[in-house]
Amino acid sequence: MGNKEIAWMFENCFPNTLDTTVDHSIINGLPDTYVITGDIDAMWLRDSSAQVWPYLQLCKEDKELQELIKGVIHRQAKFIIKDPYANAFYKDENKLSEWRKDDTEMLRGVHERKWEVDSLCYTVRLAYGYWEATGDSSAFNEQWFEAMKKVVKTFKEQQRFDGQGPYSFQRKTPIATDTVPMKGFGNPVKPNGLICSIFRPSDDATIYPFLIPSNFFAMHSLLQLSIIAEKVKNDMDKTELDTLVQQVEKGLAKYAKIKTEKYGDMYAYEINGYGSVNLMDDANIPSLLSLQYLIPLMKDDKTYQNTRRYVLSEDNPFFYKGKAGEGVGGPHVGANYIWPMSIIMRGLTSTDDAEIKMCLDMLQHCHAGTGFMHESFNKDDASNYTRSWFAWANTLFGEFVWKVYRERPHLLK
Repeated sequence: MGNKEIAWMFENCFPNTLDTTVDHSIINGLPDTYVITGDIDAMWLRDSSAQVWPYLQLCKEDKELQELIKGVIHRQAKFIIKDPYANAFYKDENKLSEWRKDDTEMLRGVHERKWEVDSLCYTVRLAYGYWEATGDSSAFNEQWFEAMKKVVKTFKEQQRFDGQGPYSFQRKTPIATDTVPMKGFGNPVKPNGLICSIFRPSDDATIYPFLIPSNFFAMHSLLQLSIIAEKVKNDMDKTELDTLVQQVEKGLAKYAKIKTEKYGDMYAYEINGYGSVNLMDDANIPSLLSLQYLIPLMKDDKTYQNTRRYVLSEDNPFFYKGKAGEGVGGPHVGANYIWPMSIIMRGLTSTDDAEIKMCLDMLQHCHAGTGFMHESFNKDDASNYTRSWFAWANTLFGEFVWKVYRERPHLLK
């Protein structure tokens, strides 16, 4: 690359997951890979999937890398079987969590039990992506299909056609987004086929539990699971799976879209089925901005494009613009903090050279001399940042730079 600073950052960031967060071993004859998120010694289903995702492109000719990622898939299946409602786990199955006093069913080995639809979606995405990249279906063993049955069961429970389901969560905390109203079941919803997500991918509580980006992700992941169920020998109920896909798809078609005077038809961030709508976007993925990244066919969706314009405007209450850059943040770290992840996602979902170059420039100037991505930085001062070791953002940055290098190398001169 002609841009030596971006090249240096790429060298630091792209292998950061492999360099600093991976614990690989063989357990009962099968590869097992435990992946921490960075500065927290716990494995998030979401983060671990996203951290190794860009390496899939290198898998076909690299057997050791195949085994490492297959180990992530095996480890995630174990976690889902243990507790499909948990978002993060320890390698030590007997470890007691610092959050063990949360008012929910906390098992040993569970770090945190925040129910997030996207956690389970990411595990399907990784397994399907691995299979597609390598043609290797050996990861789809009996244990994996047992975990996938739990995924389907959990999604159906959280459609809430038959009551509120078994999950509730409360925490004694001064932080409102870290606990859940209505005795831990979340604000009321009117069942319509969509799946309740009590927390967002930021680990913040939802306001209205029908989280639209996560339901789009769920529909796409369930379609991928249906393909696996059809092509690989197993005992999953494909009719049940396809019915669930249709219910989520119907719910999204009927309830996810709203009409606005300024942007035309666009997608809401959260709804409750009663007519209440939360208009915003959060930097964490899945977000409204990231829908085209997670579901490539959505690039031709006019409603998505309208939504994208809204997300990247000051009409989005969590879009910030200052001396150090512009991008989306969220409630998790507070006002005026931009997440590099949102700038990366803006670049990954753009086809405009000027916009992609702007994203590269902002990322080049927001690392505060460290050569790594951070969780967030102050809109007016990039040296005021949170989390110096956040592997998801690092690997995602590497994925973005690699994509630009392959498709638009002139932007890296």
